[in-house]
Amino acid sequence: MQKTVKTLVPALMRSLVIALTLATPMIALADAAPAFSLPDSQGTVISLSQQQGKVVYLDFWASWCGPCRQSFPWMNEMLGKYQAQGLEIIAVNLDSKREDADKFLARIPAQFTVLYDSTGTTPTAYGVKGMPTSYLIDAKGQILSQHAGFNSAHKDDMEAAIQQALETR
Repeated sequence: MQKTVKTLVPALMRSLVIALTLATPMIALADAAPAFSLPDSQGTVISLSQQQGKVVYLDFWASWCGPCRQSFPWMNEMLGKYQAQGLEIIAVNLDSKREDADKFLARIPAQFTVLYDSTGTTPTAYGVKGMPTSYLIDAKGQILSQHAGFNSAHKDDMEAAIQQALETR
C-alpha cells in the first residue's frame, strides 16, 4: 500500500499542475516577465525586481520531475560560467510539501537561487504547462525565450541564448 501511495502522489501532483495551468494563457515573448516575490530556504523573500540589470534564467521545477534531475547540473554549470557576466538563475519549486524539494536538493544540489511556491501562483502567472519550464529574461525584465522540458540536445542552443542575452544587456 505504501508503494502505491508513493507512486500515486507524484502522478496526482503532475495532473494538478497540468490542470491548473491549462486554463492559463501563455505569456508572449517580449512581454514583461510577471513580477513575483517568493521565499528561499531561509525564508528570505526574493523578488524578480531585485534582479534588474541581470539576465535571469527562471526555471519552474518539482521533485517528481525526471528531466529536472538533468537540468540542475546544467544550470549549476551555466551559473559557474556566466554569473560574473550578469547571469542569475532562479529555480522555483512547486512541490506542495517542502520536504519533497529538500530530498531532491540533498541528492542534486543547486548552486543557484531556489525559491518556493507551493500555491502555484507564479507558474500560473507565467502560463507554465509542464515541468521543467524555463524562461530567459533580459536585463530589462522582458521575456526573451521560453522552453518546456529539458533535453541534452538543446543545451548548446540554450547556452547560446544566454550568451546573446548577456552580450546585449
